[in-house]
Amino acid sequence: MPHFGLMSTEESFKTPEGALLRARLHIRSGRRRLTQGKVSAGIVTLYDALIFGLRWYLMAPARRKELMISESLDLTDEKVMLRALESSGVLDDSFHLAAFDKLVDQAANEEMPDYDYRPMLSRFESLMTRIEVMPFDEAALPPEDPLTF
Repeated sequence: MPHFGLMSTEESFKTPEGALLRARLHIRSGRRRLTQGKVSAGIVTLYDALIFGLRWYLMAPARRKELMISESLDLTDEKVMLRALESSGVLDDSFHLAAFDKLVDQAANEEMPDYDYRPMLSRFESLMTRIEVMPFDEAALPPEDPLTF
């Protein structure tokens, strides 16, 4: 995992700050993996970044109140989180979760060295910018262990 030893996994589930750090660590690692030709691993890593980026955005009680999002919203289900953000007007439907899910399933089951990831990465980064996970200063993140996959 790209965050191994760099953060508390428990905090990524319990606090907005932990979720944000995990999302950013996975974005950094996912991009690196993509550019290194580890396309399948990069896509799966970005999927984790998506989940924790959405969690971060929706964890703050003040934001949920402002967006009129129920306190009972399931922060473990990315489909539910995306629908909530779309219905509140934060996001439009330009990020197609069903297509991304299909891509992640494919990446989890096979290597995809010839897949042109750039259009997907552009849409993904646009979504991460809309929910304020990006941009970020990579130098402010804990240093990545070069031995991690």
